[in-house]
Amino acid sequence: MHNNQNRSESAKIINENMNIVIVGHVDHGKSTIIGRLLADTNSLPEGKLEQVKETCRRNAKPFEYAFLLDALKDEQAQGITIDTARVFFKTKKRKYIIIDAPGHIEFLKNMVTGAARAEAALLVIDAQEGIMENSKRHGYLLSMLGIKQVVVLVNKMDLIDYNQRRYEQIVEEYRAFLSQIGVEADLFIPISGFMGDNVASISNKMPWYNGNTVLEKLDLLNNQKGVKDQVFRMPVQSIYKFTAGGDDRRIIAGTIDTGKIRVGNEVIFYPSGKKSKVKSIERFNASRINEDIAGSATGFTLEEQIYVTRGELACIIDERKPEVSTRIKTKLFWLGKENLSSNRGYYIKVGTQRVRADLEEVITVLDASTLSTTTRQYVQRHEVAEVIFKLEKEIAFDRAENLTETSRFVLVDNYEISGGGIVVDSLEDGKDWLREKVDRRNIKWIESAVTKEERGIRYAQKPIMILISGKKELGKKDIARYIERGLFIEGRNVYYLGIGNVLYGIDADIKEENSMEDREAHFRRFAEISNIMLDAGDILIATADDIQESDMNIINTVIDSSDVKLLWVGAVNDHNLPIALHVEENEIKEEIYLKVKKMLLDAKVLFDPLNY
Repeated sequence: MHNNQNRSESAKIINENMNIVIVGHVDHGKSTIIGRLLADTNSLPEGKLEQVKETCRRNAKPFEYAFLLDALKDEQAQGITIDTARVFFKTKKRKYIIIDAPGHIEFLKNMVTGAARAEAALLVIDAQEGIMENSKRHGYLLSMLGIKQVVVLVNKMDLIDYNQRRYEQIVEEYRAFLSQIGVEADLFIPISGFMGDNVASISNKMPWYNGNTVLEKLDLLNNQKGVKDQVFRMPVQSIYKFTAGGDDRRIIAGTIDTGKIRVGNEVIFYPSGKKSKVKSIERFNASRINEDIAGSATGFTLEEQIYVTRGELACIIDERKPEVSTRIKTKLFWLGKENLSSNRGYYIKVGTQRVRADLEEVITVLDASTLSTTTRQYVQRHEVAEVIFKLEKEIAFDRAENLTETSRFVLVDNYEISGGGIVVDSLEDGKDWLREKVDRRNIKWIESAVTKEERGIRYAQKPIMILISGKKELGKKDIARYIERGLFIEGRNVYYLGIGNVLYGIDADIKEENSMEDREAHFRRFAEISNIMLDAGDILIATADDIQESDMNIINTVIDSSDVKLLWVGAVNDHNLPIALHVEENEIKEEIYLKVKKMLLDAKVLFDPLNY
C-alpha cells in the first residue's frame, strides 16, 4: 500500500527540474548510490527491482544496487529512459537528471555539448580508502565548470563500522582542499549506498549525525538563478533552407544556452556582427510560439535574410555584448597523451565554434591534487594550468565570471578531445579598435530594400571577394582583369578593384608613410569598400601586393572570412595565409581563369537560379 501511494504521488505533474552531476574515484560506489536513489524514489520500471533480485538469487550472487544500472542499460532498446551518461528520477518536489561522469575524458567531452552543465554536484568519497588523487581532480573540475552547489557523500560507512572520527577526518581534510580552489561544500553526508543509510531515510546507526539525507538535501538545493533571465546566447548549429511547396523559410537553428528570444527581437551574430530582426520562432513538429527560453532546441527566421554560418553566437543587440578576440586567457585541465606545448597545433571548440589554436604562453601550472605550482612552458597529463592561446581567427565567447555557459571549451589534439576549461579573459590582439568600428557600422547599417537572396536569384551568383596577391611585378592586375572580363562575358555581375584605386582616391587624406598604422588604415578602407560591393551582390576581383597575415586579419574582421578567397601568385613565403588557390608565376591566364571558375562552382558561388 505504501509503495502504491508513493507511486501515485510521484505520478503527479512536477514542473521543476534539476541537473546533478555525480563524480568520484573508481569503485567509490557511484553506481550503487545511483541504483539506491532509483529504487528508493520508486523511479524504476514496475517489477524491475524484484526481477534483478531474483536473477541474483538464481545465480547464487549477492544482490547489489549497482546491478540495477546494468539491467536498465540492457533495456535501452525497449524505451527505458536511461543511458550510460544520464539517469532520471524524481521526488515530490522536482525531477532530477543525474549525469554520471565515468572518467575525465567523458566529463570534458560533455562540457560544450551541455551534458555537464549541472546546477549541483554529488562528489563521492570512499570512507575506507579516503581521499584519492581523483577526488581532488574531480573537485577542481567542478570548480572550473562553475558548479557552486557541491554535496560530498562519504560512502561505505558500513565498512568502517560507522566510525565518526574517520568521517570527521575526511571532512576536515577535503573541506580544506576545496577552500583552496574556491569551492565550498554545502554539506558532507555520511552514507552507505549498499545498506541505504542516510540516502532516503535517516540511519539509526549514526546517531552522531543530525543532518539531511541525500534526498532531503537534493530537494533543498536551489535551482540555478534562471538561465532564462540572463542575456540571450545561442550558438548557431545549422541553417536550414526550405523550398518545397512554396516554403521559402531559412531557419537559424541551435540550442539556447541562456536567456530568451521573442519575435521582434533585433539579433546580432558574433563574430561577424551581422544583424536582423526575428520574424518567427520555429520548433520541429510543434505549434507556433512567440518566445523560447534557455535549454530549448529551437530555430528562428529573420525579417532580413543575412548569411550566417555554423559557429556564430546569436545575441540580442541591446543586451551585453560577448567578447570577441583571437587571444584568450584560459584555465584548463589537460588529459592529452602528449604534453600541451607550443610545438603542437590544437583546435579549440567553444559552443559550435571550432578554430585552430596555438599555445602562446603558459602562465602557471598547478597540480590538481597537490596544488603545487610551476612556471614551465608545457602542461603534463592530469595537470591544471592557466594559459594563453592565439587563435587562427576570431571567436565569440563570454568571460567565465560573466557567463559560465559560453566560456567553456574543449581542446582537440590529433582528433581527440584532450583538455577542457573556461575562458577567463579576452586579451588585446591589436584589432579591438577595428571591431568597435565594425560593430558600430553593423548596428547603424540600413539594410537595402533588396535582399541578398533576391540579388542571388537575379544574378545567379553569391557575392564573393577573390583577392589576388603575391610579390610585385607578377602580372596580378592583368590576371584580375582577365578573370573579370571572362565572368562578365558569361553574364556575371563582376567588378575589378585594385588597392591602388583606393590608395590614391578615398585614402588620399592618409599620410603617405610606410607605417603599420597607415597600412592598417588603408586595408580597413579597402575592406569596407569591398564589403559594400559584396552587399550589392557582386563578385569582386581585387588585387594587393604582398598581402600579410595581419592584412588578412583586418579584411576578415570587416568581411566574413567565408566571403573571401585568397588567390596567391608565385612563391609563398608565409604559410599561415589562408590561401584558397595557388598558381605559379607565368601560368597562362586562361588556365588560371578555369581554375578560378572551378573554385567558384565548387563553392556554389555560381549556380542555376532555379536550384537556389
